[in-house]
Amino acid sequence: MPSNEENWAKYEESIEKFIQVIAKNMNLYGITSSVGRLYGALYFADQPMTLDDMRDALEMSKTSMSTGVRALADMKMVETAYKKGMRKDLYKSEEDWYKSFTSIFGNKWEKSTQSNLEEADETIEELKQLKEDVNDSELIERIDKDIDRLQYARDYYTWLLQFIHVVESGEIFKYVPKPPKR
Repeated sequence: MPSNEENWAKYEESIEKFIQVIAKNMNLYGITSSVGRLYGALYFADQPMTLDDMRDALEMSKTSMSTGVRALADMKMVETAYKKGMRKDLYKSEEDWYKSFTSIFGNKWEKSTQSNLEEADETIEELKQLKEDVNDSELIERIDKDIDRLQYARDYYTWLLQFIHVVESGEIFKYVPKPPKR
């Protein structure tokens, strides 16, 4: 039978392995693996951590920890915590991954989609202006086809913004419910 010490070592190894998986997959959200490790460490911490605690646990610089915590806080994946008598800032992970996902998804996708929509509008206007100055029937035909394509893209981006709103607002959970809490 393994010793108590060996069991604790196996436990820590298992948790560390999962934290590495979290870190590796955080790039899907535009998060570096080191910030993903930070989130994983906070998620499995029994209590809120200071930047010094995080630095010691992850062997990273305090500056890196501060930058990582700020990035995670901006994505609503980490929040500040308070403990009476504690002067240093404490942080804990947002344990509702659904909330984190909807926040990250919404922020990232909305910016890109809005930008694409604006570019489509600008290109449509540029092509309409160009069409007024063109006498080449082949080019006019090509411009008309491309304006149609751009209007299709515009419709898609408008739909995508609606979808993003459904995700951000939490309305998505009416259609794809969260599993019951354990």
